[in-house]
Amino acid sequence: MIKVSVMYPNNPGARFDHDYYREKHMPLVKARMGDACKYYTIDKGLAGGAPGAPATYVGMCHIFADSVDAFQKSFGPHAKEIMGDIRNYTDIAPVMQISEVVVEK
Repeated sequence: MIKVSVMYPNNPGARFDHDYYREKHMPLVKARMGDACKYYTIDKGLAGGAPGAPATYVGMCHIFADSVDAFQKSFGPHAKEIMGDIRNYTDIAPVMQISEVVVEK
């Protein structure tokens, strides 16, 4: 199992529409990826580690798939559409990481 994390740094003055992300963008990703996307989660940044510190990321998602290959084959054909939708909810350049899920409980 792999996890694709897409994180949006919490830049002062940046725009991020959490409602659009939750209601439109991530359902679009799931619809285009089909069964290759086992499930996804969405996080909304609340705070940093120290009292009063801002969250490092304003928002992020985690997409779970069986393998990097399964993710790439299902996301790739729709990448232009999915990436083109980013401007509808944010002006932040996303940071992406693919990880192996070692423990899932």
